[in-house]
Amino acid sequence: MKVMGYITRSVQGLGRDIRERPARWASRLVFLLGPWACLWMVELLNENDVFQDLYAWQVLMNLVWYYLLFTALRLVLGRNRRAAAAGAGAAFLFGLVNHYVLRFRGRILFPADITGWRTAANVAGGFDYSMDESMVQAAVLLTAYLALVLFCAPQRRRAKLPWPAGLALWGAVVGYCLAFFCTGMLPALGIYTQQWVTQRNGFLLNFTIALRYSAVERPEGYSRQAVLELMERYPGLPGDPERQPVNIVVVMNESFGDLTVFDSFQPSEDPTPFLHSLEENTIKGWMYSSVTGGGTATIEFEYLTGFTSLFQPPHTVAYQLYVEDGMPSLAALAGSQGYSTTAFHPYKSSGWNRVLAYQYLDFDRQMYEQDVTDPYYIRGYVSDRSDYEMIYQTTQAEQATFFFNVTMQNHSGYAQGWRNLERSIDLPQELKQADRTAQQFFCLMRESDRALEELIGYYSQCQEPTLVVFFGDHQPPLTNAFYEQLYGKKLSQRTTGEVMQQYAVPFFLWANYDIEERQDVVISPNYLGVLTAQVAGLPLTGYMQFLAQCYERLPAVTPVGFVSADGRFLSEKELDEGQRELLRTYEILNYCGMVDLFEEARPMFCIE
Repeated sequence: MKVMGYITRSVQGLGRDIRERPARWASRLVFLLGPWACLWMVELLNENDVFQDLYAWQVLMNLVWYYLLFTALRLVLGRNRRAAAAGAGAAFLFGLVNHYVLRFRGRILFPADITGWRTAANVAGGFDYSMDESMVQAAVLLTAYLALVLFCAPQRRRAKLPWPAGLALWGAVVGYCLAFFCTGMLPALGIYTQQWVTQRNGFLLNFTIALRYSAVERPEGYSRQAVLELMERYPGLPGDPERQPVNIVVVMNESFGDLTVFDSFQPSEDPTPFLHSLEENTIKGWMYSSVTGGGTATIEFEYLTGFTSLFQPPHTVAYQLYVEDGMPSLAALAGSQGYSTTAFHPYKSSGWNRVLAYQYLDFDRQMYEQDVTDPYYIRGYVSDRSDYEMIYQTTQAEQATFFFNVTMQNHSGYAQGWRNLERSIDLPQELKQADRTAQQFFCLMRESDRALEELIGYYSQCQEPTLVVFFGDHQPPLTNAFYEQLYGKKLSQRTTGEVMQQYAVPFFLWANYDIEERQDVVISPNYLGVLTAQVAGLPLTGYMQFLAQCYERLPAVTPVGFVSADGRFLSEKELDEGQRELLRTYEILNYCGMVDLFEEARPMFCIE
């Protein structure tokens, strides 16, 4: 009875307080509604229906972060109105940035994108920032909520919470963050970053999960003794100086995609006829990239080191987080054989931390846009033709050159002006409607193919033996609707093999001397550097020997899926025990070479 009496008196007191001070309680109610409004607003910008696309647990875990944000702001600012307005404004701004990343890259914002803001700023002018329906709806919701906030009577002075309540609230904020980021709570719940259907966790939950997994974890079974035992199993191989060409020219062509990988793709004419004609002294096929729509630096890193982003936290960028001085690389390998090594990117040096990364990967020389003589621009970027002319100048001036080139001409977005770009390729009406900017991309492919023909033509006439390695880094960031037209289905309905179609880019190795010809080769970027070394007669480290054997069992290894030796597309769950064991060994060596390269293991990865 005493308990019931206490509850009754408490309810009556609360009712009396609400009647006497309605403005204060209205302010509290609006404040408590803020996280719900933010979740709805941000998920509109995330192209999710919060009522249908998220599970209840995902809604709950997103709301926890919004309530923690509002709580922290309230404790710092001391006023409900200010905290609510600040929280809603911050949520909208992050949601808007995420919306643009989703529009331009086909995936949501990740922590690595924040550290890569300079790269984003470098190319920000080439995108379409027009308002769309999601932005309008979110802006209306923000305006409505801020109107409610302003309707509440302002507090005349800072409202201090009793110190036990404030301490308890700070304890809840800090305690949840510690549990989330520093314990096994997420793995225990089976919660990981959504890598490919990236909206499905909800924006704020997925962003914080990605932050949680931003450090490379020590693999199970890893020890330095295990690495030393593997060194004995995989000795290196000496090179063959008689097979080594004078020039090794590597071109990673920005967004170079051959969408004939989709049978339904029917443009007015072939955008890349020269690429398709290459057969003589050519090894050629499809490279399954680890990224699509963006993430160039990831493919650079995989090609140059043989390490794979499969073993990195999702959407982290090694150039920004993991590259250290003395890291093994193909440039260092070539340098050990007397080649001068040059890295060239005809754009700003600030992108992807390249200056430091190239230095750590042991390039002798770096060149950027300011080094291009008399550049010819297509849209706002140095053309492939001008880019390749810089390669000619460098290989003419020096002997035994390893030249690594990342082009810029085809960089998104494709809503730019048509400066020096012919409208040479037309698309079916349904593809135009799905992405009104796509035509520009395929016209760029036509220009790239013409420049590629000139590149091969130039070295065909050279006396010095030259090996050219060419590959795209990823397919272009065309709209999801465009790809759904190519697939004839929703992206969420794709099989593993169909998903990997969006990650397939062309590659070839061509020489102006006799090499064994191969067509329809399947590979991933982590193996392509090994293939380059094999064809060029360079020595192979023990780690490269392991990669060569791994390639025989799993010729494509990517975060999105695998290709087996018999050509099957497999998800991680579909791998057999032998393939899993091979990947466990790969992960141990990958961790050692990338994170824990101790002195005794250096011979496994480096040729001094």
